[in-house]
Amino acid sequence: MESGKNWYAVYTRPKWEKKVSELLSRKKIENYCPLYKSVRQWSDRKKTIMEPLFTSYVFVNIEENGQLPVKQTDGILNFVYWLGKPAVIKNEEIDVIRQFLSENDHVKLEQIEVNLNDRVKIINGPFQYWEGSVTEIRPKSVKVLLPSLGYALVAEIPKSRVELISTNYAMNEAS
Repeated sequence: MESGKNWYAVYTRPKWEKKVSELLSRKKIENYCPLYKSVRQWSDRKKTIMEPLFTSYVFVNIEENGQLPVKQTDGILNFVYWLGKPAVIKNEEIDVIRQFLSENDHVKLEQIEVNLNDRVKIINGPFQYWEGSVTEIRPKSVKVLLPSLGYALVAEIPKSRVELISTNYAMNEAS
């Protein structure tokens, strides 16, 4: 990756994510439209199709002054803004999405409010050594936060793969 480039999220027309990605690629603009496998049931058959993970979002890797050709692409409504500027998505977050989708078959996306909770490190498995703040640990899954977008990817990761690093509250339990 060139040092002057950053990842940005662009907001697309509904159901245009794959088309926008194709149009950006034709313009030689680096982009990423994360796709996941979805099984659709019809009355006579089932079919596995690739659907966009983020509804109405595509990521572009451009220099800050390279926004105009992106905005002029059919299907793009605008950049996603944060504090009055186009939101910069960290390279690490794009890498996490790519790795997550390549290593997990059953993926779903949940939009969440990002809150500070316990800090954990994954001790083995696909995200070994990753640390982060989690909002929830379920019996069989852990949320991996993407703070720039306020989304969490959810994978079935056993609790045995997660180790508590610190907690945001004092526990006064007698052992």
